[in-house]
Amino acid sequence: MTQPPSGAASARRRSRTPRDWRDTFIAALGETSNVAAAARAARISTGWVYKIRREDAEFRRRWFTALCEGYDNLEMDLLCWLRTGRLGESGAGGAERKFDAATALRVLAAHREAVGKERGRQSMESEAEIIASINARIDAMRSREQAAARLLTDGRASGTGTHAGR
Repeated sequence: MTQPPSGAASARRRSRTPRDWRDTFIAALGETSNVAAAARAARISTGWVYKIRREDAEFRRRWFTALCEGYDNLEMDLLCWLRTGRLGESGAGGAERKFDAATALRVLAAHREAVGKERGRQSMESEAEIIASINARIDAMRSREQAAARLLTDGRASGTGTHAGR
């Protein structure tokens, strides 16, 4: 009796999951801010997407980054609509795309906290990188200072210091 295939490849075969579904899903999520629409675009179930988000930290990070991008796009669409009364782009066949400002505002309000947390997390990562870089430079300066102090001490002990010629 043959062993069934194991791992991600067998799971993909059983569920007929497209190999590149993650990239497709993330791109669609960034464009639509809609998990169900992004899952349809990636030909994957929303249940599977949420399961992977729970299990895969990198996918979860990409998910929230895409949502932030999507909400930025939605804010820009809303501002454009408020200023001009239209989005400035046409749908299929040249028809004006309908824009529901009330729904856009509800979506933005509902997800403001999650987007704010993600932006804060990204900002903290950048801040942590900056602090680490500064600390590395300070450590390098301290090392050079200690090396210079050792040279001075060694030079004085051997009588070849800077004042030996006087």
